[in-house]
Amino acid sequence: MITGKPRHLEKTYDVTVVGGGPAGMAAALGAREAGAEKILIIDREETAGGILWQCIHNGFGLHHFKEELTGPEYAQRYLEQVLEHEIDVITDTYVADMDAGRHVKIMSGSQGIHVLDSKSVVLAMGARERTRGAIRIPGTRPAGVLTAGLAQKFVNMAGYLPGKRVVILGSGDIGLIMARRLVLEGVEVLGVFEIMPHVNGLNRNVVQCLHDFDIPLHLSTTVAEIHGRDRVEKVTVAPVDEALRPIMDKAWDIPCDTLLLSIGLIPENELSQRINLRLDPVTTGPVVTSTMETSADGVFACGNVVHIHDLVDFVSQESDLAGQCAGEYVTGRRRPADNIRLVPGDNVAYCVPHTISSDREHTIYLRVRRNEGKCAIKFGDAYQRKLRYVFPAEMVTVTMRPRFLENFHGDSLRVDVVPR
Repeated sequence: MITGKPRHLEKTYDVTVVGGGPAGMAAALGAREAGAEKILIIDREETAGGILWQCIHNGFGLHHFKEELTGPEYAQRYLEQVLEHEIDVITDTYVADMDAGRHVKIMSGSQGIHVLDSKSVVLAMGARERTRGAIRIPGTRPAGVLTAGLAQKFVNMAGYLPGKRVVILGSGDIGLIMARRLVLEGVEVLGVFEIMPHVNGLNRNVVQCLHDFDIPLHLSTTVAEIHGRDRVEKVTVAPVDEALRPIMDKAWDIPCDTLLLSIGLIPENELSQRINLRLDPVTTGPVVTSTMETSADGVFACGNVVHIHDLVDFVSQESDLAGQCAGEYVTGRRRPADNIRLVPGDNVAYCVPHTISSDREHTIYLRVRRNEGKCAIKFGDAYQRKLRYVFPAEMVTVTMRPRFLENFHGDSLRVDVVPR
């Protein structure tokens, strides 16, 4: 493992990567491949690898490594590559500030306070979980209310169980995985409650984590109140109407001692806001070009800090591109500027990247707003791809080749998902 003592700490770096998770490591390797020489990864944890260390379940690496790995195995493979390519890593270190000139101020117990000059910067800070305050659940404030990711860290890394009778609010992937994990550890999981009429996690997790373990799933239902003084004693759950308001006449109480929240992830963009990057109001992450460059010159972004991904394999793919483009920026081999802006249309919540170029191939990520059966993704009149189904929990990935855009004229391209 990399423990946070770089061979040396330079005053100037070609590429500085903020975040040492899967996105940061992939970006650093991409920058090395593109010819960048001095590369530094900064991570605030004791060991680089990000959230992968607590994700001990399998399902990682099927796309990238063509085999099924656990989270720690996936992280270890990337860490080994980082070491082989002699990329500097400093852990247990915070990025306190950064300006438009790419001067990065870091704070570390072992290294003190330093200001590093960087020719390019890659933002790979990942995401954080929404908490109870984000959705304002009424009731008291007892112990026993925590996010699913924190519970995962307690169980998998510290060996602590969060409780004995657990209710899970939200159907995000971490919540579904923790439902299974807790049952395997002897905890009684009383149900997963989702306010939306559809699940927000991957279908494979619904099958493997809920159906296979007979854990009840309640859609269009939410936690309306938390009860308890020192510790959670019970929660009141209620179905919701079309406006997502609880129908209290049909509410019921569930005695429990723990409430896990799996209500979504938020890109970690405090640093992005500090340097006044342009942010997408839907993803809340930076607006990026097809090279993953943000609105600030020489500052790139990738991974969950841009938009929330389903699979770490997609994070690695996107981050490798960001790192390569950051390296090309340093070496003066920048790709031609984008000339087409993607505009989300019918049943499309967002598209990443936000702009593309008509002269090269692009991988485009998008999410829909509602479930749809047989449908097609339309990029204006230039390209159409048929799909069996789409739903908001699963990201759609489309490869756009130059031949589809060679006859396109204009500066914007509308993206629609329509029934067929």
